[in-house]
Amino acid sequence: GMQYVFYFDYDQSQLNPETRAALDEQAAALRNQAGMVRLEGHADERGTPEYNLALGERRAKAIANYLILQGIDRSRIETVSYGEERPAALGQDEESWSRNRRVELR
Repeated sequence: GMQYVFYFDYDQSQLNPETRAALDEQAAALRNQAGMVRLEGHADERGTPEYNLALGERRAKAIANYLILQGIDRSRIETVSYGEERPAALGQDEESWSRNRRVELR
């Protein structure tokens, strides 16, 4: 199935090979439809709120830039960062943190 959540290593915003492969599939689908793409960047709770807002933004922009390279028009893509404010998982352990380091495509 199509992937709509993309995960990142700790403190990183570069895309791993699995994410790039999933985005290739997304881009192929998006090329055949109109409408906006919203990319919401998130971070785990470690680091300051300000730092994590910036990190979420870098993550969302990394996904946006990859989609643009795959032929999706920049004008269709909106990026926003929630930093650490909207965790997907609430635990204070690596399993939770790894689920919170993400970009959601809507």
